[in-house]
Amino acid sequence: MPSLRRWGLAAAIAVLGDAALAYRFATIYRQRAGFPPRHEPLSSPLDVGLQYEDITIDTPSLKLPGWFVPARDGTPGPAVVLVHGWESCRDRMLPNIEFLNAAGFHCLTFDVRGHGMNPPEELPLTAGEFGADSLAAFESLVARPEVTRGGIVGHSMGGVGAILAAASDPRVAALVSISAPSDPRLLVRQTFVIANLPIPGLVAHPLAWYTSRMYLRPRGHSVRSTSAKDGVARYAGPLLIVHGEDDEVMPAVPHAQALADAAQRARRHSPPNDASVELHIVPGGGHGGLYEDVGFRRVVAGFLAEALGGPFSREEAADRAARVDLTSSATAHSSAVEPLSEASARPMPA
Repeated sequence: MPSLRRWGLAAAIAVLGDAALAYRFATIYRQRAGFPPRHEPLSSPLDVGLQYEDITIDTPSLKLPGWFVPARDGTPGPAVVLVHGWESCRDRMLPNIEFLNAAGFHCLTFDVRGHGMNPPEELPLTAGEFGADSLAAFESLVARPEVTRGGIVGHSMGGVGAILAAASDPRVAALVSISAPSDPRLLVRQTFVIANLPIPGLVAHPLAWYTSRMYLRPRGHSVRSTSAKDGVARYAGPLLIVHGEDDEVMPAVPHAQALADAAQRARRHSPPNDASVELHIVPGGGHGGLYEDVGFRRVVAGFLAEALGGPFSREEAADRAARVDLTSSATAHSSAVEPLSEASARPMPA
């Protein structure tokens, strides 16, 4: 394998004609892709009729601002962390919080570092930071007296963060990954496509291999440690993978299918693991806004109710989520879901 990797890099350099050119491309990519514009929250749970508590989440380097939204008047029960995506912030999780709260779940959401109300970062952000912050949020969640069991739900890069956090803590009793990229190399390769970079396939694949490693280098991460595909293979609990059928940012094939396949392969190994792996493709769904689909809400709420043991049955939780009217909330957030249309000017990171 090392010889194949060296060959891949050599091939990229040979086609590009200059190792320095490959290095320059990778460093420019890292600088442009690694620092998301920050968008502060424009609304709060009160704007959708939900009471909440302002909280801070401790990490080794900073405190992350967040909200805790109790369900059922704070009666002890299951809870979920919701992790936003790239160039996003906590208020963009409000539509998901609305239907999950109606299904009986306490909810916690927060601004990932470099996003929302947090200061800008000096080093490029990666899936590794999304994972570390998601884990810190989960630890804060399960320490609360209202919470009996906890799960994590994440969208796009937040989906990768949710996966990496769940793989690191056996207390995560349910995991929902929404529209997540499966692997840093595929993500970098896809950003070439999104940004309309005229890079032929012979060059694009080894260049993505090299660029992803250069991107991760300042934070000391490896491709494997930031790969959602490797993360789901390490996570042993109930897993739901959701993707939009028409997602042009991260196509359902290969990303969603790769995640499901990796999880199922890992669970067939000794010792066998019969925890569920579910894959749901939202008909006509794009990259964001999947909460507008009633079927999506039914599947996510029902899965969490079964995996977390309540507070309602799978069927009742699904019904409660389906009945929530998200019209006003969806309208308010329709332009606030990961502005990846800007990717033609600034590709996403690994």
